Amino acid sequence: MERVLVNTDEYNGRYVAMKSFDDPTIVGVGDDPEAAMKDAVSKGYSDPVLLYIPEKEIVHIY
Repeated sequence: MERVLVNTDEYNGRYVAMKSFDDPTIVGVGDDPEAAMKDAVSKGYSDPVLLYIPEKEIVHIY
């Protein structure tokens, strides 16, 4: 079963920091992983989960 963690286009092309995989509340955002992490840490979240939200209709091969 597929689980959607971020269901808005607001963060396309940016990095987001979430509380955890169980609680996908976004606590930090940035144009790079370091900025998203700093944003989350400044709000009191020391160990967030970082994700990159790809641009819409862009293919990413990992």
